[in-house]
Amino acid sequence: MDDFQSVFQSLKTILQKYQAELVLIHDQPEYYYLNFHQTRKDGYQSFFGSVQIKKNYVSYHLMAVYVYPELLEGISEALKKRMQGKSCFNFKKPEPDVQAELENLTAKGFEKFKEAGLT
Repeated sequence: MDDFQSVFQSLKTILQKYQAELVLIHDQPEYYYLNFHQTRKDGYQSFFGSVQIKKNYVSYHLMAVYVYPELLEGISEALKKRMQGKSCFNFKKPEPDVQAELENLTAKGFEKFKEAGLT
């Protein structure tokens, strides 16, 4: 298994923990995407997170850090280096320690959304 596929699988595993409480939009070999159940009047379902293999990296999007930027306070430099934009983390190879930190961040974000009544 190449590095990108390995990274994708480990990041997908993080999100899959929440699949039962969310809406699965895509589950493809290179793209996994979850939304919340709630739908706005215009039909839009809020986004929770996704992981996708791109040309040069694997991206992990976590909307919680966009909505609740305080979740990023105190994250490691290693995880900060993976950030692109406000809610995306990019990986080129497996980084178990950084991915474990991202797993913890995802759990905290899910709890924040749960407290807000979005799940």
